[in-house]
Amino acid sequence: MATLIISVLLALACIYGVYSYIRKLRYGGGCCGEHEGAVKKVKVADRDKTHYPYETVLTIDGMTCSNCVRRVENALNQLDGVWAQVDLSSRKAAVRMKQALSEDTLRDAVRAAGYIVLSIQGD
Repeated sequence: MATLIISVLLALACIYGVYSYIRKLRYGGGCCGEHEGAVKKVKVADRDKTHYPYETVLTIDGMTCSNCVRRVENALNQLDGVWAQVDLSSRKAAVRMKQALSEDTLRDAVRAAGYIVLSIQGD
């Protein structure tokens, strides 16, 4: 009888583990986006660096995973004439712009995504 109970408990634990793994794959996981689908990346059509004469580097606080990186990149890439690439390890976003944008515009875009700009270093 004890063997049957232990076998049932082990089977339930295995079923729960598989369920949790499938749920994480389907709905994302990690710090942000645990209960929502993975964020789709906003792709920039023009990836020619020579078309972006202005460049600035933002230091961003609050990013902890690749989902955070995607959210910040998307927020910046949705601005007209902007191409941003974010590095999680350095917490910096390299922002290329076709026309100069104000620091407030960049800060507001990052703030709307849920993060904080600590510093801005212009070219």
